[in-house]
Amino acid sequence: MGIVRRAVCGISVVTAMTAALAAVGVAGVDGAPAWAPAATATIHPGVQTRSSAGQCTANFVFHQGATVYIGQAAHCTSLGGSTSLDGCTTGSLPLGTAVTIGGASRPGVLAYNSWLAMQAASEGDPNACLYNDLALVRIDPADVARVNPSIPHWGGPIAGGTSPGAARGQRVYSYGNSSLRLGLTALSPKLGVSVGGTGGGWSHTVYTVTPGVPGDSGSAFLDASGRALGVLSTVALAPLALSNGVGDIGRELAYLQSHGGAGIELAAGTEPFSPGKLPLGL
Repeated sequence: MGIVRRAVCGISVVTAMTAALAAVGVAGVDGAPAWAPAATATIHPGVQTRSSAGQCTANFVFHQGATVYIGQAAHCTSLGGSTSLDGCTTGSLPLGTAVTIGGASRPGVLAYNSWLAMQAASEGDPNACLYNDLALVRIDPADVARVNPSIPHWGGPIAGGTSPGAARGQRVYSYGNSSLRLGLTALSPKLGVSVGGTGGGWSHTVYTVTPGVPGDSGSAFLDASGRALGVLSTVALAPLALSNGVGDIGRELAYLQSHGGAGIELAAGTEPFSPGKLPLGL
């Protein structure tokens, strides 16, 4: 297929996923947490997440009441190789796996993984199997006061729901944090353009400056209006070399909500969306 993942089972569907989420504290009280100021928050979209499977970049912040999660790509805990694309057949580290979160004092816990959810549900949609690539890591309660949901450099995502998609030629915005950049955060903000959707709406193909590199997997993408668009999932070697596949966050979140995560919401940023802040070199 010319596509590779960037990073590096059989249980009953809704019952098992709901129990696993509840076991790590999904049930919370009504109302969003009080977020830390963006200028001082140490946990936010774009921090690195690490498990025994490798390093990725966190995407959006999610919450259900006072319980807070940070997103990463499902394949960040994959037990398969870099070309293992099918989330319905590729193994993963189990729910409950400890995940180190940049800026946190304690590890988080893998609370949801779309690959495990699809395998538990015996998912039959081939597009979902290929492109539904979202995981949530529950942030330890001791670290919730360190969290802000704003995307570094760009601000957002704006309130009002997820993006309906990115039309061909529409600008997109992201923030990567691969360790391959050796801490050079000036290279982390990314400006790009969509070249259209694929997979029946499950994925968007984009080009960015600079291109994503291994370790950027899971990064958040915003559309031209600052709405949450998707999660960096793949890099293509052909036919569109160095393009990236971005899983549609609206579809991924809806799947999560219908497979044990009812009531989990994507948090809007506290900082305004600022598309005029061009990244280094532009």
